[in-house]
Amino acid sequence: MKKSKKIVRKREPRESFGFFSEEKRCRYLEGIRRIDHKDAELLKKFMTEHGKIMPSRLTGTTTKQQRQLKNAIRRARIMGFVR
Repeated sequence: MKKSKKIVRKREPRESFGFFSEEKRCRYLEGIRRIDHKDAELLKKFMTEHGKIMPSRLTGTTTKQQRQLKNAIRRARIMGFVR
């Protein structure tokens, strides 16, 4: 039996692919090093109308920032700063 060779085509690198071409950045956390649970106005930007925490893929936060947000929002809910 003869073995058939598999033809491999090389892909050209894509310069842009729709909305993924830009690097995601969090516009709300510019210049903020630590997220404070007492800053209710900032925390509300990362919550939905129903009070849920928005995912990082929508907000553009890093993993570390998302963890800080989660803890700050939970503390603010307990203290009564946000709902």
